[in-house]
Amino acid sequence: MAMPADSFMPNASLDPVHLDDPSLYLNRELTWLRFNERVLHEAEIASNPLLEKLKFIAIVSSNLDEFFMKRIGGLKEQVGAGVQELTLDGRNPQQQIDECAEHVRALEARKSQLLPKILNDLHNAGIRILNYQDLKKSKCALLRDYYIHNIFPLVTPQSIDPAHPFPFISNLSLNLLVTLRHPKNQQALLARVKVPIGNGIHRFIALEKEDRQQNYVEYVRLEDIIGNNLDILFPGMEVLAYECFHVTRNSNTERDESNADDLLELIESELRDRKFAPIVRIVVEHNMDTQRRQFLINELGLQQQDVYDTEHMMALRDLWELVGIERPDLHDTPHHPLDHPLLSAHQSIFTAIRENNGIFLHHPYDSFATSVERLVKEARHDPAVRAIKMTIYRTSKDTKIIEYLIDAARNGKQVAVVMELKARFDEAANIHWANSLEEAGIHVTYGVVGLKTHAKVILVVRQEEEGLRRYMHIGTGNYHAGTARLYTDVGLLTCDTDIAHDVSELFNFLTTGYTPKRDYRKLLPAPTLLKQNLIKKINREIAHAKEGKKTAIQFKMNALEDIDICKALYQASQAGVTVQLIVRDTCRLRPGIKDISDNIHVISIVGRFLEHARIYYFYNNGQEEYYIGSADLMMRNLERRVEVVTPVEPEHLSQHLRTILDINLADQRNVWEMQADGHYLQRQPKDAETKGCQELFIELAQKRGKTRLAKSNKGLSKKRRKRQGV
Repeated sequence: MAMPADSFMPNASLDPVHLDDPSLYLNRELTWLRFNERVLHEAEIASNPLLEKLKFIAIVSSNLDEFFMKRIGGLKEQVGAGVQELTLDGRNPQQQIDECAEHVRALEARKSQLLPKILNDLHNAGIRILNYQDLKKSKCALLRDYYIHNIFPLVTPQSIDPAHPFPFISNLSLNLLVTLRHPKNQQALLARVKVPIGNGIHRFIALEKEDRQQNYVEYVRLEDIIGNNLDILFPGMEVLAYECFHVTRNSNTERDESNADDLLELIESELRDRKFAPIVRIVVEHNMDTQRRQFLINELGLQQQDVYDTEHMMALRDLWELVGIERPDLHDTPHHPLDHPLLSAHQSIFTAIRENNGIFLHHPYDSFATSVERLVKEARHDPAVRAIKMTIYRTSKDTKIIEYLIDAARNGKQVAVVMELKARFDEAANIHWANSLEEAGIHVTYGVVGLKTHAKVILVVRQEEEGLRRYMHIGTGNYHAGTARLYTDVGLLTCDTDIAHDVSELFNFLTTGYTPKRDYRKLLPAPTLLKQNLIKKINREIAHAKEGKKTAIQFKMNALEDIDICKALYQASQAGVTVQLIVRDTCRLRPGIKDISDNIHVISIVGRFLEHARIYYFYNNGQEEYYIGSADLMMRNLERRVEVVTPVEPEHLSQHLRTILDINLADQRNVWEMQADGHYLQRQPKDAETKGCQELFIELAQKRGKTRLAKSNKGLSKKRRKRQGV
């Protein structure tokens, strides 16, 4: 019997000319789903706090929603178009859909087993999700009154009959299919009721406490409240049943922008189209009436494989509402980012960058607000600052940078922003920010036609005694205050003259679209230089290995998908180069294959923070090279996006990267090791006291903070003694 591609082991005698063999490559979609299996495992760990477990279920649920919207939606389009082209791993679109469905159903089964246990434990801990029908009559009366005054005016029932065609079902909406009967007519009727979650309306409605001493809080699901008060919506009708269902629509609605007269209008049009895109998944209650289930499938134009049953509540991304409950005993020990020890509040950030020959940042351990945001905050009022330029891919309401940019423009600074309008699922927010910036007189451009701008760069131009000096931030994470507390990222504050030259060249390209091949001295931008330079550096390690020299390649990234990079790494392994890869999710390359990837090791780190940094290291015959930047090793990043990767050269800065890589690779708590068949095995710590890499970085940051405080106190003490004449 033929073995599936993901478990087939290639011939040991395979040489570089056979590196197109599909069995050498894992499927992008399946490896991403396996990442979600690792994330879900965090909800299964007994020692994790209850609300953190709930968080991981919410993360996986949200991830799967987006997976269907983006990946399955795209694959279904290919099937519809008759595409039979095989992926690198030898699968056609329908095969990928079928195998992904198996993995998703397995994930959903694990969630269905986990959720009741976690909710039961939460119930015992004082956070209770109650069924409406189990409540006392007095509480039902209170909820009914709440519903009438706060929800009922927002609900619009839609009948389904020959005079009323099947209604439009919006993406990610939670709905009730209501079965009714008129007392004078035995014929069953159907209606759809959308549960109006969002815009200030919560899914989980808190019951008022009966007394102040009550040490628990009770919630009832909104769909439960609506379902048990349908007589208000359908007076005089007999309600036979109500059943929940949840749909996901395809989000692949991107249009060709090359002929667009107005990119802003084009993106707004795409957003409108996305609302009406085909449905790619429906979730229904497992005990839903067979005929009504088939009715939904037919009306929505779906197949049986598009239907997912659940025995518990659906639309679990809404669990984020509960995750935010303030119960410190049910959360991880709070982590508060600390001010960077080199960024004193008593010294200008520009002086600190200049005197320290650059500053390395590691978030969320170093504060985003007092480093990255501070750079723009100081620049807005600094009389020496002449201009501020930056790229924005994603941001948030609680990020102060937009406010600071607007203030800077009002203060007479030249401000230019490259706003990426096509950041998936953030298009509407970015359109809003773009309009706000333009209204303040800021020069806003939308990047280069055909390329997404994913680079993370800030440039501040300052008039100093020696002339104009440029200060930069180049990072791996978005300028987003929320994710800066939840994602691990790195960044560089620098005034290096060569990097300054390159950043200016980059902004000139982004704001004009002209002359993509520019004279870059140190930066490796995509799509022009990054890929070819990474392969060149891999080949250099190969050459050193063939000469019998020590070699090493260490990459940390979110995803490894690009076929050319994979082939180069296979060839490096065959030449004897030691290759260590820290890949968070998608990884096409297979480690540990005899005579092909014996020297390649792949690990994935999953913990309380989302690993998001991109670091690239080459031993280079002892002349070690470290790079950080915005790009993952995916074809889209390397060939269809504007990315920036920068060298981190001063030893006092690169040593931080060495520490990060060493601690990541040595982790025994949060690491999963990839096997040759694409599966992962979690490392097992030697004892319960063993700490994961993220805990160790928190401790390192705290130690730096204590050292800084001690130095500060010592300095204050000296000043006091001096004032006292001692």
